[in-house]
Amino acid sequence: MTDVMSRAAGRYRPLMVLSVAAAVLAVVTAVGVVVDGRVLTGVPIWLKPFKFSVSFVLYAATLAWMLAQLPRRSRVAEWSAGVVVAMALVEMVVIVGQVLRGTTSHYNETTPLNAALWQVMGMAIMVLFVAHVIVAVVLLVRRARDRATTWAVGLGLGLSALGMLVAFPMVRQDRAGAEGIAGAHSVGVPDGGPGLPILGWSTTGGDLRIGHFVGLHAMQALPILAFLLRRYLDRWLDERSRVGLLVVAGAGYGVLTVLLTWQALRGQPLLRPDLTTLTALAALVAATTVAVVAVVARRRRPELALAA
Repeated sequence: MTDVMSRAAGRYRPLMVLSVAAAVLAVVTAVGVVVDGRVLTGVPIWLKPFKFSVSFVLYAATLAWMLAQLPRRSRVAEWSAGVVVAMALVEMVVIVGQVLRGTTSHYNETTPLNAALWQVMGMAIMVLFVAHVIVAVVLLVRRARDRATTWAVGLGLGLSALGMLVAFPMVRQDRAGAEGIAGAHSVGVPDGGPGLPILGWSTTGGDLRIGHFVGLHAMQALPILAFLLRRYLDRWLDERSRVGLLVVAGAGYGVLTVLLTWQALRGQPLLRPDLTTLTALAALVAATTVAVVAVVARRRRPELALAA
């Protein structure tokens, strides 16, 4: 692990610099949440840049770690990583800049300047998405040193791309009575209403940020699962079985991301699911459990695989 992170710091320095800079900004904005009493859309005005800073810390560090898994350097991947860093910086500059101006960054078209900044953010997000997909393709083509890591990285990047895509309905949400606001993250209720602590997810209506959040963090969840399987079950599961479990986990994770987005689009709070949502969730849990049992039942003990 130390060797991998050393390669990440050396080969993909812009990503590591972004991660460190975002960590510093996270500390600064956390202080802002505490000392600045201003409220915007129902939450402390510095909460949005704080959450985005933490997200970019994780995203940049994880992407650098993934790229360091490659057996040799890739110019395409390095160039794409540089684009990711540039677009992340654009997004954070706009978010922090708008907070300093005392207004919102997302969906804000109340003035020509606000509309232009929102359009810049939208373009940056699209370019970042394309660069993210290019990195995913490179990692799938070049492949890591072992199959389980390759699958964990590929599934993680693919599902995080899905997490980005499920955020697009936000810009199509109609904010009735809100002049100059082109979108919303809440469904069925106004943005800024009662929400979960820190996360801010609506507790009275649907919230499209939930599926977005879950999907994005597949980048961390799948590699962590691969590490745990190798660390604690390596003597019990052969590599094929570990890959099978990762595929099952990735499929279940993707369906969960879509399920959470579907729940939000129906204006339903996360913690108050209806019978239809609970039935779909139960079916997902049952199918995932059956698939896990099937993979484990077909496993070959590593020592037997070596003997064969």
